Amino acid sequence: MKIVQMADAVRYPRMTTAELRETFLLEGLFEEGKIETRYVDVDRTVIGGAVPTSASLTLDTAPELRSEFFCERRELGVLNLGGAGTVTVDGKKFALGKLDCLYVGRGSKAVSFASDHAKSPAAFYLLSYLAHAEYPTALKKFAEMEPVHLGSVETCNKRSIYKAIFLDGLKSCQLVMGFTLLSEGSNWNTMPSHTHMRRSEVYCYFDVDDAQRVVHLMGPADETRHIVMKNREVVVSPGWSIHSGVGTKAYGFCWGMGGENQRYDDMDVIAIGDLK
Repeated sequence: MKIVQMADAVRYPRMTTAELRETFLLEGLFEEGKIETRYVDVDRTVIGGAVPTSASLTLDTAPELRSEFFCERRELGVLNLGGAGTVTVDGKKFALGKLDCLYVGRGSKAVSFASDHAKSPAAFYLLSYLAHAEYPTALKKFAEMEPVHLGSVETCNKRSIYKAIFLDGLKSCQLVMGFTLLSEGSNWNTMPSHTHMRRSEVYCYFDVDDAQRVVHLMGPADETRHIVMKNREVVVSPGWSIHSGVGTKAYGFCWGMGGENQRYDDMDVIAIGDLK
């Protein structure tokens, strides 16, 4: 498992484009027939992707975790970004269609992934944080999520927010996870922007057409930079950084957080006029 160390706000302004991408951008997580994971030092986050094809894939522990099994001291969120598939947790099977979300509780010993059809495989996005308590493994279907509609056509950010793992949804220790879908003709996300020092945040962009890109904005409000991202790439936002983006076409993104609290509205809003 590759270890990714974040830069702080002092080093960040002097970084080149290549250094920004090497530090904050996670590429190559969704490889067919594999599970790929990265260990990020901020909040001890593990981020990964599992794309089973003709055979199932098992989520093993890694030497970096110093654990007997992956979820020995961790909780895990799983969001399916691809075709229909199944996640099996300690012998219990959970069927996940596209945008269904599964919470896997601490203490779960055996976790594996399978696709219903090898030619249209599932693409399981994995987000894991340390957990000090055990909560039951549970599934939230996309059809069961109640969207929150925000933005407008006039500001090019008409979007729907779907919450899966949060205080009033699937229970967890510190993981918060959901996703946002932009309406056709809208391309801005999370604008006006914000920061929250109490927790880091991770964005996974999906449904980005091959010929299109998302320009992800980051950094302190008075010293912003950008990272150009393609489909199924992930960017990490430390607590001192904004996390907004604009695409060349409508897209979706999974947002996930871990840290000091689970309040969705815990944010320090930044006025658009204060961005530099």
